[in-house]
Amino acid sequence: MKRNKIIFWVATTIIILWEGVMPLSTLIFSPQYATTGTEPLGYPDYFAYTLIICKALGVLAISYPGVPAKLKEWAYAGLTFSLIYAFISHACVDQNIGYMLLPLVVLGILAVSYRYNLKIQNNG
Repeated sequence: MKRNKIIFWVATTIIILWEGVMPLSTLIFSPQYATTGTEPLGYPDYFAYTLIICKALGVLAISYPGVPAKLKEWAYAGLTFSLIYAFISHACVDQNIGYMLLPLVVLGILAVSYRYNLKIQNNG
């Protein structure tokens, strides 16, 4: 059980930092760079702001222990869709292999977090 919690928290911490803290800190401390990742892909500015807020809310939902399981499922789903569409966007627009692979790596880490979240819920 302890092993499952350690794996969950390591994976979830990476997701918190990558999908929550980094985008939100960019929006707060360097707002001029908030659209740097989405603008070259052809998305409007408001999409970047909405994505940042949704990612921050999603990582809060998956990391806070008191959140109902159904809401956690939705948060994991939202983050999953975000990463899948990031891959698709980069594959279709700039075709940069590094930009294409990064969302898939983060998606793999998110999958580990999800799997171990389920193990923790089922065992305890």
